[in-house]
Amino acid sequence: MANIIIAPGKYIQGKGEINNLGSYVSNLGSKSLILISPSGLKRVGENVENSFKETNTKIVFESFNGECSRNEINRLIEILKQNNCDNIIGIGGGKILDTAKAVAYYTGHPVSIVPTIASTDAPCSALSVVYTDEGAFEEYVFLPQNPNLVLIDTELVAKAPARLLVSGMGDALATYFEAKACFASNSTTCAGGTSTLAALGIAKLCYETLLSDGLKAKLAVENKVCTKAVENIIEANTLLSGIGFESGGLAAAHAIHNGFTVLDSCHHLYHGEKVAFGTITQLVLENAPLSEIEEVILFCKNVGLPINLEDMGITNVKPEELMSVAEAACAEGETIHNMPFTVTADMVYSAILTADALGKSYK
Repeated sequence: MANIIIAPGKYIQGKGEINNLGSYVSNLGSKSLILISPSGLKRVGENVENSFKETNTKIVFESFNGECSRNEINRLIEILKQNNCDNIIGIGGGKILDTAKAVAYYTGHPVSIVPTIASTDAPCSALSVVYTDEGAFEEYVFLPQNPNLVLIDTELVAKAPARLLVSGMGDALATYFEAKACFASNSTTCAGGTSTLAALGIAKLCYETLLSDGLKAKLAVENKVCTKAVENIIEANTLLSGIGFESGGLAAAHAIHNGFTVLDSCHHLYHGEKVAFGTITQLVLENAPLSEIEEVILFCKNVGLPINLEDMGITNVKPEELMSVAEAACAEGETIHNMPFTVTADMVYSAILTADALGKSYK
């Protein structure tokens, strides 16, 4: 099988860059459909509109209905056609961005992605997660290419709640350890081949950036300022982790995250918060050196990510519930089977309890 790495066509990051959106998009088409929430339109609508004034590209704003569902995708496809738009721009959080990517795919048009938060590594990916209108998971739509353009205004992202940036760090935390496991097992990645040295190197840089700048970035964002550390973490959460997970591969950490979604007590957590504890559990599962596990736990503790079950909202540990988590993590087709050894539900159950005990010992 071939080694494959994929990435967005262009990645732009910097303070105030939303004011330049029009100039970057102008070569992608003559009329842009801009998908945005009503609150997002109030915050940045004027900036976006002004950015197109010196271009030949016309724009049409459309409000997002709140869910990346088949009905919403089809509604937007019709609006795009009715307005004769030839490209789409998604501005906002993950579901808006996934919807924009899906509409672009089904209409064969270019797509530009403008995240306003850095809570996951999804913006750069060739993937849309589709839900029902009620918000239940329906399917993954694997796209033939990554977004044409990803633009992040770091000043805008720095004004979002610090917990969102920290959640992005939790998601990014898994990137190197999962990529390393996939490299060892020679597993197929989301890019459609096996990992490259470049993807593994990017995943490692992602982890190193988290360790060096994570706490500094959190403190800066809590004070609503954008420092160099914030810039670095936004890049780690979005670009480095995005390329790292997609072309490096997913393994146990994300599968264990998926397992925890079966518990109602964990529904208050963000994606990256569950992934962070899944990363600690993966390290236990593969019997990583204690020094490595300790480094990850201390990082999580310093920035405010879960390090034990109580932090996950599980105060009354029931063996049958944890076993249901372990069984879900080991379901057929789950990424835990990309680990370089056979994994069973009993092994995951034991690793979760051990990770919990280790986390408690650092409280």
